[in-house]
Amino acid sequence: MTAHKPGDSLQAEMWAIGAAARQAARAMRETSAEQKTKALMTAAAAIRARKEAILAANKADIDAAKAAGMPAPMIDRLMLNEARIEAMAAGVETVAALPDPVGRELARWSRPNGLDIARVATPIGVIGIIYESRPNVTVDAGALTVKSGNAAILRGGSDSIRSAGAIHAAMAEGLKSAGLPETAVQYVKTPDRAAVGMMLEGLDGNIDLIIPRGGKGLTSRVMREARVPVLAHLEGICHVYIHEAADLAKARAIALNAKMRRTSICGAAETLLIDRKVLSSHGLPILADLAAAGCEIRGDDAVRSVFPPAKPVSEEDWRTEYLDAIIAVRSVDGLNEAIGHIETYGSHHTDAIVTEDAAAAESFMTSVDSAIVLWNASTQFADGGEFGMGAEIGIGTGKMHARGPVGAEQLTTFKYVVRGTGQTRP
Repeated sequence: MTAHKPGDSLQAEMWAIGAAARQAARAMRETSAEQKTKALMTAAAAIRARKEAILAANKADIDAAKAAGMPAPMIDRLMLNEARIEAMAAGVETVAALPDPVGRELARWSRPNGLDIARVATPIGVIGIIYESRPNVTVDAGALTVKSGNAAILRGGSDSIRSAGAIHAAMAEGLKSAGLPETAVQYVKTPDRAAVGMMLEGLDGNIDLIIPRGGKGLTSRVMREARVPVLAHLEGICHVYIHEAADLAKARAIALNAKMRRTSICGAAETLLIDRKVLSSHGLPILADLAAAGCEIRGDDAVRSVFPPAKPVSEEDWRTEYLDAIIAVRSVDGLNEAIGHIETYGSHHTDAIVTEDAAAAESFMTSVDSAIVLWNASTQFADGGEFGMGAEIGIGTGKMHARGPVGAEQLTTFKYVVRGTGQTRP
């Protein structure tokens, strides 16, 4: 981390952002559901109204990225078009329509002494969100933090700084229209990487939670350097297990979709486990489907015996998140060996079983300690939108707070509200 003196202008700027966010968080805690809905609906309309300005800003970002030699897949992540802008606006409207997560009574009980105790959902406070190329994260993060009554400090990648700034202006317009502080969603405009380090240190105690959204390099740095709690996943090493009782048509469709629908997302399958009993009957057509779709297959000896075009797999392959059209394939002797492989090599993100045996499926879903487990469904459903959350800000794989897709509800904590009638403790 770069050392900065208290008088540094960057530190002064970042600490001012933190102080403003803390003040905004207090106001957001008391904001009504109606105000939040109005802010989000106005922001969605502003995104559509500012379409040309957003596209112009994005073009400038893309031109700069191309000039810098950015790889084509990264440019695709950066690129906005009319359809993607409409999807952003529609996503904000979906979040706006969700039930208000703040003030939910999670539990309530009475004690023998007459105390009435309730556990009630409440905002976390100030959330710092650090992300890379995708400018649409600006919308997802802003909408979810507003809906959950939090304040957000957003720091996007320097390659999307113009696009994210244009999108942030629409979010600010929504907040202003509802009489909410525009500082409830702030965007860090400086490209100086030292700003990230200051956020990880907490901005003078004003950040309550950090959420990274990006690749392993970013997430590793955040988890290594943060002095405040972090909600994140490091890798998405996701598995699909083809059980001996799998339906062949389902197995072929799920395996192909889980790997190849979008190879660059964290929910893409990276390892395929096939029961030895169906390696020929199921494995061969599944591997042929993947190869025909352009996927490189790396298999163990048993896999290569039925599918010779497969390359030899290495120990490192089982631990690799490819985010590309590559898959590691292993034959396993039954359910327990499949579960053991996932427990040894998985990242506790998303894992699926394909089977018509309900008992085997329930055993798999009970035993596999991942944030998301699926039965007869693609791992590509590991997404907050697909879970009905409207949007997400990431997938949590830790165990102390939210697990799985992090939506508005997961951006709340709780407090205990105790009502008495004059009780004192003896």
